[in-house]
Amino acid sequence: MTISKVNFDPFSEDYFNDPHETYRRLRDEAPLFYSEQYDFYALSRHEDVAAAFKDFETFSSADGITLADFQEDRPPNQPSIIMMDPPDHRQLRSLVNKVFTPRAIQAQEPLVRQLVGHYLSQVDPAGFDAVADFSALFPVEVITTMLGVPEEHHQNIRTWLDVSLTRQPGEIGVSQAGLDAMIQTAMVYFGVIGDRRAEPRDDMISRLISTEVERDDGGSKTLDDIEIAGFATLLGGAGAETVTKLVGSAVVLFARHPDQWAQLLADRSLIPSAIEEVLRYAAPAQYAMRSTRRDVELHGTTIPAGKPVMLIEASANRDERAFTDADRFDISRDRSQAQNLGFGYGIHSCLGAALARMESAIAFEHLLDFMPEYEVDFDNLRRVNMTSVAGYSNVPVHVRR
Repeated sequence: MTISKVNFDPFSEDYFNDPHETYRRLRDEAPLFYSEQYDFYALSRHEDVAAAFKDFETFSSADGITLADFQEDRPPNQPSIIMMDPPDHRQLRSLVNKVFTPRAIQAQEPLVRQLVGHYLSQVDPAGFDAVADFSALFPVEVITTMLGVPEEHHQNIRTWLDVSLTRQPGEIGVSQAGLDAMIQTAMVYFGVIGDRRAEPRDDMISRLISTEVERDDGGSKTLDDIEIAGFATLLGGAGAETVTKLVGSAVVLFARHPDQWAQLLADRSLIPSAIEEVLRYAAPAQYAMRSTRRDVELHGTTIPAGKPVMLIEASANRDERAFTDADRFDISRDRSQAQNLGFGYGIHSCLGAALARMESAIAFEHLLDFMPEYEVDFDNLRRVNMTSVAGYSNVPVHVRR
């Protein structure tokens, strides 16, 4: 095997700062990369990543979906839907689809508008943090309200999640603080589940309790507390992180591309396209792990069965083989060129994609009204150091009046 000279370490400071130059080199020099340090393979081109996402029989989710799952000498946590292959995945996805319906999502629009307006009304236009004071706050309120979490724990869910995802350079697994945060999160969800079993309400946890799942033998079953807590943790985490990172990155990108912000100001019908372009250009989710169920021949090399493979969706979304001028941020881009992998693809595409798009669209509308002209303090931007998640923790902004 030819070992690439590309230095790709997903636990490094360079990776946390901005991995896209490394991704470009992977696509050009090592489309099938092998890490001797961590013993994993990585796919970075759009064609390869999209195909692997679709081929769940070859690239399985069952052994883990982050690199830490394969690096740490411990059994994985209680399996969740994102760590299942069909038929189990199909059964549980069907259940969530019954609960996380388009009608249930659309019903949240008044709440989203109220929360976005509330948090934006609290900031000082002369100087505020577009993430810490705004985009980090409202998404978790939406998803925890939908789940039925008591209000006093809404922001706790977000801060505990951040602690559990944060990594220091060179740190592979969850820190002790992260483990403690995960336990605190689980205790909140178990408390809500117990309350809803005794007294159901009009929320997602109550519906998860009452909805039945079809079994292979034709019968049905209900979910136990651990399975429901797993769903709540997954939905709460994705709901808190994705929009936070997407909106924060959008503020930075539009400050760097004021012509694109001007286009949006002139034509708000471009908001859906703008969201897709931010998602393509600066996806919150960087990669998903899979493990091979058979030997796979790619780019002149064999990936043996049983090996971890990183599907780098953030790299695939910037692949010039799939997108014209892929490194150009363009909200008017032709969306028919290639599949946007920012919300995953195939059977594990994001459950909450429609909700995330709706929240982001409302946030964009309010930001256009609130700061038609603004500046970002680029010197004081701060990125997150998180496993498989990218974005900003701090985006200082000044609104020009």
